[in-house]
Amino acid sequence: MRPELRYLVGISLLPGIGPQRFFKLLDLCGDPERAWRASEDQLRALGVDGKTLPQLLERRRTLSLTKEMERLAQLDVTVLSRHDPDYPPRLKEIYNAPPLLYVKGEITRADDQAIAVVGTRGPSVYGKEIAGRIVPQLVGAGLTIASGMARGIDTVAHHAALNADGRTIAVLGSGIDVIYPAENRSLYRRITEHGAVVSEYPLGTKPDAFNFPARNRIISGLSMGTVVVEAQIGSGALITADYAIEQNREIFAFPGRATDKGSSGCNKLIKESRAKLVTSTDDILDDLDLTAAVQQLEIKAAIPANDDEGRLLALLSHEPVHIDDLSRQSAMPVPTVASTLMMLELKGSVRQIGSMSFVLAH
Repeated sequence: MRPELRYLVGISLLPGIGPQRFFKLLDLCGDPERAWRASEDQLRALGVDGKTLPQLLERRRTLSLTKEMERLAQLDVTVLSRHDPDYPPRLKEIYNAPPLLYVKGEITRADDQAIAVVGTRGPSVYGKEIAGRIVPQLVGAGLTIASGMARGIDTVAHHAALNADGRTIAVLGSGIDVIYPAENRSLYRRITEHGAVVSEYPLGTKPDAFNFPARNRIISGLSMGTVVVEAQIGSGALITADYAIEQNREIFAFPGRATDKGSSGCNKLIKESRAKLVTSTDDILDDLDLTAAVQQLEIKAAIPANDDEGRLLALLSHEPVHIDDLSRQSAMPVPTVASTLMMLELKGSVRQIGSMSFVLAH
């Protein structure tokens, strides 16, 4: 890590220093080390109030920058400042961009082409089906999936991206060493191996409720556009959509029935013309001017990877066929048919219609 990074990390740990004051302090003092050693007069000029100033000075006096950097190294966490060449370029463009990003895993240039997929923490079967279907197709078009690793649609989106051998980025509302929700511990590990978990919050930060709206600006800020799969009015997914609108990024929403509370937020976004109504991955990719990727996706999906896939594709059409009939006609055991169909679904070659019946997707 660069020598000045220790001072930037130290500044981020001081009470009363948020993103805006962080950059103002650097401008005022000229470089990270002088900013870390800023005088009381400089801190007052920055707007640090009389109640916070003693806390800030005490924290600065007792904080060991060496130990803090050692903790980061032990956890294999990378810290990116906004001036770092590896800092995501789209995120750098937004208002109130995070001064620092704590990264577990790796952000690559491939992640410049990211799209956010967000939604409710309590999805319906419809919501899970939509997210599970579109994410592998977005991955197949070369897009990284960004989301918040929350319960529900976020978790479905991350898993679907990983299962399709794609890249995914999770943005936390806690320190990068605080996994929330706890049941996503194994998902966290998978993401760090095939993408990145990121946070603007220092190590040890608890997942307090007020952290999550702020982290949503990072999810949308990393992305070319935001896809809202299923969300109620007032949900966190709609906060992400609001940030995306402020950041001049595209918003896409899947509609739901008028009586479905879980889709009320999506329907409202569409009704107010704040989001584009989409019903397929093609709608999203066409709008993002990725039609060539769509064509490549369809070509790839049409090519069977093995004999089992070829036999099933030959038996399918746009009329639903039950899995038992596919097993009988192909002379393949039902478990083999089921696993092969699952892979074909991930590739976007087939879709499930109703109970265990399948059709060609294109």
